[in-house]
Amino acid sequence: MDPHLTYETAFDELQELASSIENEAVGIDQLAEKLKRAAELVTFCQARLRLTESEVNKIIGRLETDQ
Repeated sequence: MDPHLTYETAFDELQELASSIENEAVGIDQLAEKLKRAAELVTFCQARLRLTESEVNKIIGRLETDQ
């Protein structure tokens, strides 16, 4: 996975992959490769969302204890 990949670029690529698969623009020879990449992107996006949620909860917790 690209170390400079961001959530936004991963999500955009995932949307493009889903669209091409839904529109049958992917040949059968490329389908497994595209699905593998999509699975990698989903995993990456889920991890980023969990990390962001954790960070936000920590910030909120600190704000609540400071009041």
